[in-house]
Amino acid sequence: MYKFLAVFLNLVLFAYVLARPAHEHLIDSLATSTTTTPATIIKQIDITNPDGSFNSSYETSNGIQVLSTGYLKTIQVPQQVDNDGHVIDEHEETILVQRGFYRYVHPDGKEVELRYIADENGFQPEGDHLPKASQ
Repeated sequence: MYKFLAVFLNLVLFAYVLARPAHEHLIDSLATSTTTTPATIIKQIDITNPDGSFNSSYETSNGIQVLSTGYLKTIQVPQQVDNDGHVIDEHEETILVQRGFYRYVHPDGKEVELRYIADENGFQPEGDHLPKASQ
């Protein structure tokens, strides 16, 4: 009986989610953020070296700029120990370290730039438009 009731309530909830109308403000924001003017690439550089490092950039006719550089780095993966004190895993691993930025002009006229590094500590973005951590 409880399984039937749970399935029935899930179906009712699913039908409600599908039947509710879309929010008009979301539709309006999507309509204003798209463009019909195609952009072309006016400058592009792609260099890949035998050691795995690379340098890539491009610029488009509508002002978008993207730069990305990367290289391979060997890191020591920390030792993991099971409950009995036996070493489970300790090894070196090769990772890709990548740095770069992208820049574009927002529809409101402000320039947006995001700088980043991605390494063994994860993806670390920086930009004036991003929220700041409280001190």
